[in-house]
Formats: sequence, C-alpha cells, structure tokens
Amino acid sequence: MRPTAVTLDCPDPLALAAFYQRATGYALHPRSDADFAGLTGEDGLSLGFQRAEDHRAPSWPGQDVPQQIHLDFEVADLEEAEARLLELGAGRPQEQPGGDKWRVLTDPAGHPFCLIAR
Repeated sequence: MRPTAVTLDCPDPLALAAFYQRATGYALHPRSDADFAGLTGEDGLSLGFQRAEDHRAPSWPGQDVPQQIHLDFEVADLEEAEARLLELGAGRPQEQPGGDKWRVLTDPAGHPFCLIAR
C-alpha cells in the first residue's frame, strides 16, 4: 500500500485549497469546485478539501473538538517557513511543545499541522 491522498473536511474547500496551494506549490485539480477541491503534488500525493456544512474547527491542544487530522511538513528553515505561512493566513497556537525542532500551526479552517526542521 502507498498513500495517495489525504482529505480534510472544511467549510470552504476552495479557500482552504488556495491556502495549501500557496504553502506547498501543489497544482489545483481542474475539476475543483465549491464542494470539493483537490491539489496534486509532483510526488503523486493529493490533498483534498471537502465541504462539511457543520464543520467545527479543532480546539487544539484541547479536545473539546478533537484535531480530526494532523499533517506534518518538513521544511529547510523553521523560522522562515513559519513566517511565510503566517502571512498566508495560518494561525499559531500559544502552546508550542516542539521547541526549536518543530512548530504547530493551524490552517485557516483550524486544523493543526506541524512544520518539522530538516
């Protein structure tokens, strides 16, 4: 088995796809629409974003609304990547358990993800 796709529930698939497209450089799938948007990487991995009308953003690190999914992204420069993603609309939770090894950010729909220093 080889993973080929990861799909996230969200209130606005095209908006969340735009965030991850700017963050990763993945190409927007031409059949993306308001109900489902997809991005495809050169490595064959796809990220999908599907409309969930009653989506509730995760409350990480609390568990009132569990994180639902957690993505990790390897980056060359932790500080630079964090700054760039914050400019693109990511959030930065106050709790940061990774020290200088990784950072937890949240995407615009509230899903936590980590940046991991190479």
